Amino acid sequence: MAGANPTRIPTALTQGSATRGGIGESTLRPDGTLKVTGEFAYSSDLWHEDMLWGCTLRSPYSHAEIRSVDVSEALKLPGVHSVMTHDDLPAMTHFGLEIKDQPVLAKDRVRYHGEAVAIVAADHPETARRAAAKIRVEYAELPPVHDEESATGAGAPVLHPGRDDHHAPHVKHPNIVHRQPIVRGDVTAAKAKADVVVRGDYEVGMQDQAFLGPESGLAVPAEDGGVDLYIATQWLHVDRDQLAPVLGLPHDKVRLTLSGVGGAFGAREDLSMQAHACLLAMASGRPVKIVYNRYESFFGHVHRHPARLTYEHGADSDGKLLYVKCRIVLDGGAYASSSPAVVGNAASLGVGPYEVDNVDVEALALYTNNPPCGAMRGFGAVQACFAYEAQMDRLAAELGMDPVELRQRNAMSQGSLLPTGQQVDAPAPVAEILRRVKAMPMPPERQWETSAAPGGGTGVDVRALPGGLSNTTHGEGVVRGVGYAVGIKNVGFSEGFDDYSTARVRLEVVGGEPVAVVHTAMAEVGQGGVTVHAQIARTELGVSGVSILPADTQVGSAGSTSASRQTYMTGGAVKQACEAVRERVLRLGREKFADGHPAWAAGGELLLEGGKVVTGGGEVLAALADVLGDEVVEEELEFRHRPTEPFDLRTGQGFGHVQYSFAAHRAVVEVDTELGLVKVVELACAQDVGKAINPLSTVGQIQGGTTQGLGLAVMEEILVDPGGKVRNPSFTDYLIPTILDTPTIPVDVLELADEHAPYGLRGVGEAPTLSSTPAVVAAIRDATGLALNRVPVRPEHLTDTQAI
Repeated sequence: MAGANPTRIPTALTQGSATRGGIGESTLRPDGTLKVTGEFAYSSDLWHEDMLWGCTLRSPYSHAEIRSVDVSEALKLPGVHSVMTHDDLPAMTHFGLEIKDQPVLAKDRVRYHGEAVAIVAADHPETARRAAAKIRVEYAELPPVHDEESATGAGAPVLHPGRDDHHAPHVKHPNIVHRQPIVRGDVTAAKAKADVVVRGDYEVGMQDQAFLGPESGLAVPAEDGGVDLYIATQWLHVDRDQLAPVLGLPHDKVRLTLSGVGGAFGAREDLSMQAHACLLAMASGRPVKIVYNRYESFFGHVHRHPARLTYEHGADSDGKLLYVKCRIVLDGGAYASSSPAVVGNAASLGVGPYEVDNVDVEALALYTNNPPCGAMRGFGAVQACFAYEAQMDRLAAELGMDPVELRQRNAMSQGSLLPTGQQVDAPAPVAEILRRVKAMPMPPERQWETSAAPGGGTGVDVRALPGGLSNTTHGEGVVRGVGYAVGIKNVGFSEGFDDYSTARVRLEVVGGEPVAVVHTAMAEVGQGGVTVHAQIARTELGVSGVSILPADTQVGSAGSTSASRQTYMTGGAVKQACEAVRERVLRLGREKFADGHPAWAAGGELLLEGGKVVTGGGEVLAALADVLGDEVVEEELEFRHRPTEPFDLRTGQGFGHVQYSFAAHRAVVEVDTELGLVKVVELACAQDVGKAINPLSTVGQIQGGTTQGLGLAVMEEILVDPGGKVRNPSFTDYLIPTILDTPTIPVDVLELADEHAPYGLRGVGEAPTLSSTPAVVAAIRDATGLALNRVPVRPEHLTDTQAI
């Protein structure tokens, strides 16, 4: 549990263990106090003296032909400085992370409800909104594509005619973005030997990232003809690489600086208002600020792919898995975004953290007229985990086995082969984390009972009951259930992507003290990377003073803050750059003090600790400030993980992922079976993190991911009608867990080092999002006896009543 001594495989530190505030300590976040007191400056707080305000006109239809666009009335409105449509774009008209299929502004056709059609810049935000409302667009509605049948059936309209991306030749229909099979062994032969076979159809709704800070940024035209963009994003350099061709500018004239980010979870990996703000700034010659309101935010970013999944598991009478067969269909929406990579994850991780010799998996993503979907915490593995863990519970029931025992009997471990043929070459403590989470103390029964009833006797605290303060029950009809789940998530970019990160580290004397300065392009989106970078610098350089420079594109790329990769990748880059600085400092010391202490010339181990150069035995040789003098030592290095390779397009075999993370959950719920209301009482987690660089932040990440998985289990879903229109684009109607919904989340942290990773660490943030959802649903099944093959679980699913 949180605060308990973790299980460890020791990881040798290169040096610096005596310097306070280094790795392994729960140092405070530099932005923490500012955020909780409301003083932190987010991108929506950006301001420029003579700035204009941007606004976007969006389509009211999910699929329609654009017959005409008339902006004349908007231009007549006093205070309007610029109005732009597709015809006003100066250069490249489309963008995209991998496939450049999304128009900056729609031209002949809109493909989803809320697609951007025109943009306006005015001297007041209300003026900009009024001007946008005066733009007249003539639409002719087209039949919407909303599911697999309408996307790939006979006569289905092709949403992107003339596709020339590298996935197009390998799919059977142009409305399939990408398809990835995983085939190993002989499923037919294994099925003939199976004593028990279970089949199931599952569905996962469209989840929103629901970050609290809406999309926002400020674009400032520069004297050199370029533009400076201050933006909340996850990937500065890829934003720049997409923006420069759209703006018709060389890359060095498009400069991005990270502003305060109010959460991301994948939704800021794609462009939103970046191009629109820059285009308006260049057209008007004035700085332009765009801030989405909450309604527009739901249309301004991608969401988690909704999915339909069909699974079949076969096992022998002892519970040993003989085969798994599944089909995973992801709704990618109108544009590709990161759908190809999500498909790769769903396919390669679709069997779960289990040893299975015979596998037949098919995963694909569709183009539809639903909202675009892309990156979200868990990235394809979440949808699969809900289905395969439901299957494991069904299999356990058929066999009459304990569901945890069944999982442990089939759990992968170090040395296991994945369905892709890749060997797991680092600790994979799947059975152990299941054991640990099951062994945690259970929360007391009937926690709603109090001894404070008037006149004595037992009272009721309705906050502890399903329905809470709505006072719908005092315990009548309330049943407890317990459920378990475990998941597997990859870490880092995969399938041959050149995943690297850059760090620039400088060591100098300021005010008589040595100070390290760290500069990267890592997007701090709340994950605590700036804290970790300072901890690494203190550890490697033995200094207490560390300054973290703002992230921007004036240093090499740090890649995206996604895929649980930043501590591994940019942390690895900071570590390597610090090591290079340290070697130069020691070389400088040897040159300066060659005639001094014999340890300088002996070639033995020298360390930097506490602002001093010391021997391996701890003897002080010199103060760092004396070694450096007026010298400034700076190094900029790129860090890469081991190379991966694309999955074979026919068999799915290949070394696709560099690292895996594992988390297990036990959910305890109480269900009002009469009203269909659910109270999650506890959601315990055990997770292997390799090395907890910052233990407090590590637990916080696990608890945050767990809470997001809880939301998907029982409340979060973007509702899209059959015509492709979003029905609930607000936090009034799209519900996320509040403090009243969030249960106690005890965490048991294991530290089993991965020898391939810096400090043996393992990506943390995504794995708990996988297994928390199926654990909660398993607990609800346990309480109600219902099948519950869809998330989120709604009251009508538990009471067999019709939703209104």
